Amino acid sequence: MAVLEGKRVLDFGRYIAGPFCGTMLGDLGADVIRVERVTGSEDRYTTPVAEYEGQPVGALFLHLNRNKRGFTFNPKKPGASEILARLVKSSDVVIANMSPSGVADIGLDYASLKAIKPDIILVTSTAFGAQGPYGNRVGFDGVAQAMSGNLHLTGQPDAPTKNYFPYVDFMTGALNTIGAMAALMNRDQTGEGQHVQGALLASALTIAGATLIEQALTGVNRQATGNRGQTAAPSDTFATSDGWVLVSVVGDPLFARWVKLVDKPEWLTDPRFATDATRGEHAELISETMQAWTRERSSAQVLQALDDARIPCGEVLAPAQTLLNEQVQAMRYLVQMSYPGLPADYPLPRTPIEFSSDLSRSPVRPPLLGEHTNQILTELGYTAEQIDQFRELRIV
Repeated sequence: MAVLEGKRVLDFGRYIAGPFCGTMLGDLGADVIRVERVTGSEDRYTTPVAEYEGQPVGALFLHLNRNKRGFTFNPKKPGASEILARLVKSSDVVIANMSPSGVADIGLDYASLKAIKPDIILVTSTAFGAQGPYGNRVGFDGVAQAMSGNLHLTGQPDAPTKNYFPYVDFMTGALNTIGAMAALMNRDQTGEGQHVQGALLASALTIAGATLIEQALTGVNRQATGNRGQTAAPSDTFATSDGWVLVSVVGDPLFARWVKLVDKPEWLTDPRFATDATRGEHAELISETMQAWTRERSSAQVLQALDDARIPCGEVLAPAQTLLNEQVQAMRYLVQMSYPGLPADYPLPRTPIEFSSDLSRSPVRPPLLGEHTNQILTELGYTAEQIDQFRELRIV
């Protein structure tokens, strides 16, 4: 049985951090109700890949809203407060990733929810944290990347570069999932509700932690060096005769195997290469040596030789190649999912964790806009006539 079966989650999230938390809880068996504006949330239409009934179908929504029921709702409309109260009373967790003022504006602040259901668990995400001078500012993943030092250290010194994939958003959603699970466990033990608070900046600083510690204690003031690592070597991307590979050598045992591979045994006793730190200082020379070795070989030959030497490596793949990669396919990391309006099934990243026994559930396609609104309102005790009236008033 899925571990969260019987738990209900109201997902008021938008874009990534909130919806990904809801997705993970849904994967684990919770009844997740995705709450959207009557016209649909922005992320439903982000990165369109098709159309359905005249509206764009967004890749982001297809990715992050499996295992959810769709509910449209305007909490600001007169008469909406009773519906919200019934929803909250029937739920265990409420998710909202927006500024503190935005949460309060629609009645999702912890004090308001607690007045309705004392043991409710509220999970919120902000850009910078709920207090401090930036407490009510809005922000996206890239802003947190910028403020954590990532843009400064990615790319080249004269061209700060953002990660293409929004890792901060996903990190925040994953951490909020841990927070929600911990709050549910605490509630089982104490009967208490909880306000779980995540922040994009906090997540980005967590990832940057070792670099920030190094800066504070040594004042090293590192600058960007592209893909070339600075604290060990070779750690870089290298051109082959037909592509690119990434190689990562960290620690003396790996370095010893690497020098044997490239036939540089004298480097084992060279003081310039005695430790990861000194190898990092001479990373440009080491990368040049590795580049000369890889350029004479195909990517397949390079990867085979590195794998035989037990050195971490990987081919640099374009998304089209990733879809066809033999390891991705062997592990079924991408499962085929259907959705109305799409020209074909789409590759959905499945739950990225595995259990020895079945604690999760098979994915169900994301909901159409408001697909389960009538069903959910009926579960809350409303009649068909009342539901029709709510629709006329644009409450749902």
